[in-house]
Amino acid sequence: MIEVIAHIFIIAGIIFDLLGCIGMVRLPDVYNRLQASTKCVTLGTCSILFGVFVRYGFSAMGMSALVCIVFLLLTAPVAAHALVRAAHRSGFELDEITVCDDYKDDSDLRT
Repeated sequence: MIEVIAHIFIIAGIIFDLLGCIGMVRLPDVYNRLQASTKCVTLGTCSILFGVFVRYGFSAMGMSALVCIVFLLLTAPVAAHALVRAAHRSGFELDEITVCDDYKDDSDLRT
């Protein structure tokens, strides 16, 4: 039964990773692509790693998977935020279908 649950998490993670890769190809601008890639990592890869933890338990491999999950959850959103802010400061334009730009009038970003 534990292997079935582990396989469900792994398959769900693979599906999230696949959808994130499709989003990176199909979405219009750098901001949307970074959002898709961040969701892909946090939901997909962490789900795969959690499936590995469920399968192997508290062994060395399972504990390594848990450490990797914590590392990804702490670093992926921060890295994506830094990349988006740098892209905005560098002048990358938003797509015309973008609804709002909260940083457009922020004078701190232009200095």
